[in-house]
Amino acid sequence: MMAYSEDHIALAAEYALGTLDAEERVQVEAMMSVDKDFAAVVEAWERKLGVLNQMVGLVEPRPEVWEKIRAATGLAGTQEAIVHPEAPQPVAAETAVAEPPAVDRSNIDSATLDRSSVIDFSVQAKRWRGVATGMTAIAAMLVALIAVQAYRPELLPSSLRPKAVQQVVQAPAPVAPPAAAQAQYVALLQTDAASPAFILTVDAATKNFTVRKVGAEPQAGKSYELWIVSDKLQRPRSLGVIGSNDFTSRAALAAYDPAVVNQATFAVTVEPEGGSPTGVATGPIVFTGKLIETVPPAR
Repeated sequence: MMAYSEDHIALAAEYALGTLDAEERVQVEAMMSVDKDFAAVVEAWERKLGVLNQMVGLVEPRPEVWEKIRAATGLAGTQEAIVHPEAPQPVAAETAVAEPPAVDRSNIDSATLDRSSVIDFSVQAKRWRGVATGMTAIAAMLVALIAVQAYRPELLPSSLRPKAVQQVVQAPAPVAPPAAAQAQYVALLQTDAASPAFILTVDAATKNFTVRKVGAEPQAGKSYELWIVSDKLQRPRSLGVIGSNDFTSRAALAAYDPAVVNQATFAVTVEPEGGSPTGVATGPIVFTGKLIETVPPAR
């Protein structure tokens, strides 16, 4: 499409708004008839401004307004009857009819385009005043449109109503409270204070215990076995063989009362490989120890 000056674009906009006088409208229509691109510019303006008509309702002028219009145009009072001129008499068939001289269309089109490209300063000033007035009206209409869209969208046609926007609000995931600290107990199973062999750790909540091997030396063909000894028990009870790995975990204390576990003495004996076959300690007691509280329960 041809690039047009601001004057040509303003001329097209004013034509679409209907603010041009009769002479200027004839000029625009002549340009549209010979320039299809310019006609497309005018049609584009008509489409852009046409939607504003949907917001403007028809208003019937008051009777006194019509009277003023008739008086201003000289049509007030009684109108004379219109007299049509008599039809001319037909001429003889043999009369030669002179054909009008041929008109060079290209010269007319060129002259029209040349005239359309030259705009007098006074015409420009008038045109821009008209454009300013039209733009002010458009701005007022747009403000009204925005206000109606915001507060009374049901008054607008469906094509002009704002689309509903759905927002998904994601609630934050609940934060779990920090786990309360559980009481922990530990016992050093040793011969003397300078030679710890095992560390026994007991969880007060689950009654599970873990034996950590520290300084105990493995004995060929033998196993270390852990026992719980208490005056509340008829005899020492086996808690199982301590494995050869660094850590051995058991749940054997779950059957005992907490008071028994906390006050008992834990002993390690040397038994045949796999532990005592009779359920009673058969070997010597090599390491002993009592539980002490290392982590107090949460208050």
